[in-house]
Amino acid sequence: MTDPRAEYDRRLTGWRERIARHDRVNLHISNGRLFLAIAGAVLLWMAFARVSISPAWPAIAWVAFGVLAVVHARHLQVYERARSAERVYLRGLDRLGGRWAGTGRDGGPFLDGHPYARDLDLFGPASLFELLNTTRTEIGEATLADWLRAPATLTEARARQAAIGELRPMLDFREDVAVLASESPVGRTGLLAAWAASPAVNFRPALRVALAAFALITVGLASAVFYGAFGSEWLIEWVIVEAGFAAIWRRSFHQALHAIDTPERDLALLAGLLARVESQRFLSPRLTTLQRALLTDGVAPSKRIARLRSLVSWLDSTHNLMFAAIAYALLLRPQLAMAIDRWHAAYGPAVAEWLRAVGELEALAALATLAYERPADPFPEFAEDGAVFEADALGHPLIAPASAVRNDVRLGGAGSRVVIVSGSNMSGKSTLLRSVGVNVVLALAGAPVTAGRLRLSALVLGATLHIEDSLQAGHSRFFAEILRIRTIVETARGPVPLLFLLDEILHGTNSHDRRIGAEGVVRALVKLDAIGLVTTHDLALTELPSRLGAAAVNMHFEDRLENGRMVFDYRMRPGVVEHSNALALMRAIGLDV
Repeated sequence: MTDPRAEYDRRLTGWRERIARHDRVNLHISNGRLFLAIAGAVLLWMAFARVSISPAWPAIAWVAFGVLAVVHARHLQVYERARSAERVYLRGLDRLGGRWAGTGRDGGPFLDGHPYARDLDLFGPASLFELLNTTRTEIGEATLADWLRAPATLTEARARQAAIGELRPMLDFREDVAVLASESPVGRTGLLAAWAASPAVNFRPALRVALAAFALITVGLASAVFYGAFGSEWLIEWVIVEAGFAAIWRRSFHQALHAIDTPERDLALLAGLLARVESQRFLSPRLTTLQRALLTDGVAPSKRIARLRSLVSWLDSTHNLMFAAIAYALLLRPQLAMAIDRWHAAYGPAVAEWLRAVGELEALAALATLAYERPADPFPEFAEDGAVFEADALGHPLIAPASAVRNDVRLGGAGSRVVIVSGSNMSGKSTLLRSVGVNVVLALAGAPVTAGRLRLSALVLGATLHIEDSLQAGHSRFFAEILRIRTIVETARGPVPLLFLLDEILHGTNSHDRRIGAEGVVRALVKLDAIGLVTTHDLALTELPSRLGAAAVNMHFEDRLENGRMVFDYRMRPGVVEHSNALALMRAIGLDV
């Protein structure tokens, strides 16, 4: 198995060597352009100063300057792509070295309105999304976020697993996608998507025929004038007539031409990415289906886009002073407007599918990158019936593997439906809940999980790890918590089994009410076939398993005081914790208690 760090180092070294070569070439080309510009100016001065020099020489110098400018532009594009590839592997090495937090796009806006994203650190600084997000386009980022926000069906998750498994070793392809996608910031709500979704003008076929006929008549008259059959006034009068006829639809022509400006540039950038996807041979059903979805009437999108770009190129040429008069006489701009509008009408609806495919491919590539960089992380197994979560050596993906402590967790199936986790402050209870929740999110997104083994059913999550009071709503923390619990209970009544993660349940009230309230909530959830974990440092709540029978079990985390310092091993053990560390912690920081 390839060592990800060694492979990234090797590729980074290779790209840096290429960048150094490109820097040297750029310097030579820049010097060459400067020399030709000066030479052209000097030769032009000499030609006008009547020095015995042919005017062809300054023309040759300026033509050479133009050719070198084109070469330079293409070389700079290659150079920028090399720099993009360098950034891909620098970012990869940062992830492998645990230096990724705070260095990428964290998806903060995707937090809004989500029931458990804050509880599990799915988005925001140092979040799961920031770790996973290798996407470059807006549509890719949004697709990845959607997969983390909403669990997939088991069929969909299996299909993604197969696609991610195929993409995992394809470093060259994933590198190309990352580099090309970095040039194309397209999104499902951007200008390109808006243009594609907008209605086309839909010019009548008769108008297209009429304008084409007018152009042919113009060519015929121009030929007749050239050979002396008619006077030039005939041609001038005819051009005025046809221009007046075209002016009737001037506003519609302007609408079609003005709308294509920015979308065409975005499509041009997208074309390179689509062409790379089209050229790749895939085996997994999800990837082959995605590739076929790009085709429109059996033709690849890059070819469709090439046709549009050709039309826009002709449109740009109508601004050329030497060609503008001819284009005006032949009604070229109105005819190009209608041709572009026909493209819009025929393939505009397909653009949304092209964007969807690009976003999905980028999201799959992001999860494949996680799979490549963490080769020991397996894909989960899926159980079809009941609510099940069975994990061996479960860890948290945001904790560095070298310092992570793994625990086994059994919920549902042959085990208990509820685990009451007791333990003192900072012993690892909340981290355990987050580990369970985040791995459910990864598993049902189709990604590998941070565990030795994980078997789970389709699940929907409910969590109370991040509850805050609200001055605006006039809610205390306790009231906000019971509102969240009510939502979790309602979710448990849905068609998909619930996995609940209740952290320090009802700790905003007294011990008596907490015990009665917690027992009532847990009983209701168990009756609704939910599974989950409840953490507490209130030992009164550890009596719940004795009243719930086999449905619940006690587990705990321990700590000890060594040389005035609290020491935690973060290992979950059967039974109830036997002591509290609150007073010891207060004394350890100097409080007289």
